[in-house]
Amino acid sequence: MEYKKKKLISILKQYDNLIVAFSGGVDSTFLLKVAYEILKENVIAVTARSPVHPERETDFATEFAKNLGIKHIVIKSKEMGQADFVANTKYRCYVCKKLLAQDLIKLASDMGIKNIAHGANMDDLDDFRPGFKAAEEMGIVSPLVDAGMTKKDIRMLSKEIGIVTWDKPSMACLASRIPYGTPITGETLNMIDRAEEFILSIGFIPCRVRYHNEVARLEVSPGDFERLFDEKTRIAIISKLKEIGFLYISLDLEGYIQGSMNRSI
Repeated sequence: MEYKKKKLISILKQYDNLIVAFSGGVDSTFLLKVAYEILKENVIAVTARSPVHPERETDFATEFAKNLGIKHIVIKSKEMGQADFVANTKYRCYVCKKLLAQDLIKLASDMGIKNIAHGANMDDLDDFRPGFKAAEEMGIVSPLVDAGMTKKDIRMLSKEIGIVTWDKPSMACLASRIPYGTPITGETLNMIDRAEEFILSIGFIPCRVRYHNEVARLEVSPGDFERLFDEKTRIAIISKLKEIGFLYISLDLEGYIQGSMNRSI
């Protein structure tokens, strides 16, 4: 692992300046922190504000960059205005990432910055990730992949250097909770966001609320099943999710599985 860290540092030292696409997740936070230690004021964090990302994640990204003194720019993303995205085909991530890359490239050009990096890691190569393909096509670099780093490496190194996100649950965009082929709407994203925020607030970490029209399918760790079925907790979840707009609330007996919606493809 130490070899991978040294390789990452060597890669980052090749850049005169750098924009880091910064979501506030485990990977991009680690990349930003290491890049800042090397490039100082020559690294800029850019976060996309969008209905597909919980506002709490944008708030975290803003606070993290501010605390380190890193220049941070928040841009408004455009994917909700794209028919190819809201139709929710299996290539929606490709559409979204390409739009973001276009915005980042323009911003970089305006600021005289040559390189743009995102926080993809080696594990991303093992799943269906059309967004990674879009980033490659647009010339976005992936230093963590080039250094051979896995999610486990990133978590361990984040802990070692004191980054608060070292044990933060993985966070995909809210659109990933919606089955392919079901159109993405602002109302649906808001329902998912509110439901997950509530369930997280009562201590179920990680969790996912998968959207199936009037049905909310909850994914939590199997170790949390007993606590979820506590009468007070169960009633609180049912009441809140019905208030949000779901008619039926179900529990996935397999528990939380990252990327479970990709089974359909």
